[in-house]
Amino acid sequence: MTTIGKKIATIRKQKGLTQEEVAETANINLRTLQRIEKDETEPRGNSLNGICSALGIAIEDILDYGKNEDKSYLIFLHLSILSFCVIPLGNIILPLILWLNKRDKITDVQQQGANIINFQIMYTFITYGVLLFAVFSKLWNYNVSFNGILLGLLAVSIFNFIYAISNAIRINRGIVKNFYPVLFRIVK
Repeated sequence: MTTIGKKIATIRKQKGLTQEEVAETANINLRTLQRIEKDETEPRGNSLNGICSALGIAIEDILDYGKNEDKSYLIFLHLSILSFCVIPLGNIILPLILWLNKRDKITDVQQQGANIINFQIMYTFITYGVLLFAVFSKLWNYNVSFNGILLGLLAVSIFNFIYAISNAIRINRGIVKNFYPVLFRIVK
């Protein structure tokens, strides 16, 4: 696990900057920067902004220093979608709980979880909307193929099921990216 001080020192060295140059550009004391790089203290507020500005990086590039890598948790996060087979809205509830629990502790959980939840919210609204349309059209005797709509919803649910499993397999192989398309973002 790389600490924030080690990350700052590594980035500074990669950019060929001295501690004096970074401290001067960041408007902080040289001794403060030395303590930060030795992990004697952590930068906060203006110091952190100044250091990141001096290094030409975003704060997010160094703030994941306390996160662990846990591929099995990411796999479990993707497979938690399958709970919709047992629990109504489980495809949103269980991933949301897992995401909220570990988004600040494990790398990639923040973006993967938000992406999964946004897609599953969109998926749920569409499927329940189509299901309600089918039920009301049947009740009001509209000429709509109720069985066709149910078969379509079953096909989409099977696709969601298989896609979750295939994404878990991709994560297991080391491919980490946003697998789900999202038209609108509710969770960021």
